[in-house]
Amino acid sequence: MTAAAASDDFPLEPYVGLRSYTRHDHERFYGRDSETIEIAVRWPAHRLTVLYGPSGVGKTSLLHAGVLPRLEGERVSVLPIGRLSHGSAFPMAAVPQRNPFTFALLSSWAPEESPMRLSGLTVGDFLHRLGTRRDRYGDPMPLLVAIDQAEELFYDFPHRTGHRDLFIRQLVEALERNKDLRLLLTIREDYLARLLPYEQRLSQGEPGKVSLGPFDERRALTAIRAPLEGTGRSFAPGAAERLVRDLRTVEILGPGGPTRILTDTIEPVALQVVCSSLWRSCPQDLSVITPEHVDRHTDVDRSLSEFLDRALTEVAGDHDIPVEELRRWLRATFITELGTRASAYGGTTQTAGMRNSVVKSLIDRHVLKTEVRSGSRWCELQHDRLLQPVERSVEQPVVSWNADSGPASASQYLHVAGQALAEGELDLAEAHAKTARSLCGDGDLRVRAEIESFLGNVALSRAEWAEAEVRWAEAVERHRQAAHLYEALGDTAAVGVQLAAIGRLRLLQGRTAEAIDHLRAAVARVPHDLMVKTQLSWALWNNGDHRAALPIVTEVLELGGDVTLALRVRGELLADLGRAAEALRDLDRIRGRQPDATTVAARALTLALLGERRQSLEEVDAALAMAPDHGLVAYFAARAVDALGDQERAMTIARQAAGAANPPLTEVQHRRLATLL
Repeated sequence: MTAAAASDDFPLEPYVGLRSYTRHDHERFYGRDSETIEIAVRWPAHRLTVLYGPSGVGKTSLLHAGVLPRLEGERVSVLPIGRLSHGSAFPMAAVPQRNPFTFALLSSWAPEESPMRLSGLTVGDFLHRLGTRRDRYGDPMPLLVAIDQAEELFYDFPHRTGHRDLFIRQLVEALERNKDLRLLLTIREDYLARLLPYEQRLSQGEPGKVSLGPFDERRALTAIRAPLEGTGRSFAPGAAERLVRDLRTVEILGPGGPTRILTDTIEPVALQVVCSSLWRSCPQDLSVITPEHVDRHTDVDRSLSEFLDRALTEVAGDHDIPVEELRRWLRATFITELGTRASAYGGTTQTAGMRNSVVKSLIDRHVLKTEVRSGSRWCELQHDRLLQPVERSVEQPVVSWNADSGPASASQYLHVAGQALAEGELDLAEAHAKTARSLCGDGDLRVRAEIESFLGNVALSRAEWAEAEVRWAEAVERHRQAAHLYEALGDTAAVGVQLAAIGRLRLLQGRTAEAIDHLRAAVARVPHDLMVKTQLSWALWNNGDHRAALPIVTEVLELGGDVTLALRVRGELLADLGRAAEALRDLDRIRGRQPDATTVAARALTLALLGERRQSLEEVDAALAMAPDHGLVAYFAARAVDALGDQERAMTIARQAAGAANPPLTEVQHRRLATLL
């Protein structure tokens, strides 16, 4: 299991080791002055700025510890750094209209906001709610937003690829809507080519680009010496230079014996690992670190071997494979017979016989890196300085690293499961969550409830791949168990959200009456949650109770204003009732925000009822192309075509609606289509 390196013994420790720098580490962040200044200048000046570089080079650290502190006091407004992955235990089934990228980004920008509230917003909606921020002179300030690790947008997860273009469309719409908005993306260099097709739409010109690479000798010396200021220690002349020389020295174990060479660059991760080890190894009363102390207390190979062993132990544990197998694969795949670095072609699912999920974990832990050559992805060791540790890990395996003071807890396993779910590794996420459940004691009711809710999220994600009905039923059971546990804890709000999740799952199953019962129970527990009320209105409408549904959704709009989901529900409901002009007003207000096939189909019906034949048919074709097996989409489309007088095509689409399964029509909707059939 992954755990942060302990630093309690050295509260003034100047090096961060394996973790990224945070904003609070600004005072000890050195070696990146020119890049910090360049980004701080480019970001407010360009609609799109891209910071790119290889994995482990320090893009996240530069952004948090370098750029953000430098922008303090400037005439700009900066949101928290955003991410595109989200793996929490909050029941995703309770969140309607959820683009996973949008939801994750807004959750990271506004961590205290209700997930139910965020679920109905596009990127543009969210930023519009913030309003224009002005400086003390009353002038509007640039709004700076950043998405860290934007390569997550381009991971090849089949159930997310359909959301990518919609999310980028939202970013473009937000940039066009707010002329003061400035977007910064950090991205791994090997994914830069995948961003290129979208750059023109996002930047509307030439984007600002900043490349970040490893340290040269001068910057490495700064990153070693400068953090010691104020710690009571310093380097004697020649000591830091000796450390840099050791970091640059690579021993290649060829057939003719070992050969030593000096590399031109130093990897930031290796520097941090070795410097942190040196700091801890020196006597606490030592004030000046001499070259002799470096020789005595620094063993670069040993430090990197410990780093490697820790990484391999964690990855092997996370992916349930023997660590010895991982070591042998690493040695056989990435070191040539001459003792130099080898490359392996990255396939769709495997790299040199190893699952790509394992390879990605090794990249995340800075053991491997990838680069694109002639359009293909190739993988190799992060840097030459790892050659010896990898070689020796097989010949003389070091003692396995144990970063924890004791056995991993249920919460730790649930955290790792969340990371796996965010990365699309559903099998791994489920396995870790079940391990977490087995470790829960009788008193861990809240953790048990979170685990059950998390397993419901895994089942919902699986439903996007296959066996939707089976997975929905599984998710219902998991959320029911979570609701019972939260009930025992007296957490009424959490119970309400779990019931809302069950209600929406019952809607997907076509069991509308049960959905209404659960949503009514959810509203009773969270009466001020407008999203739950909106879903209750949706369920009542699907059950044919327009008289009860319309006042509820109208009340939501009166209380919550321009709520996308509520506008969609009322617009579709009014379209179903034939009140075309009223329906079109609501549907036009959300047009272009977060396209939904049912909304497009409902708009087609309103246009048909208003005699707009050409536009109606265009919307019909667009809606059916977006969701060919969606019952409600085909229901609206059939009625629209029927209203235009094409009974033959209307009957064809009506049959398509009757046989739809994702989701199926309700009994009420089946009866309404009976006349067409």
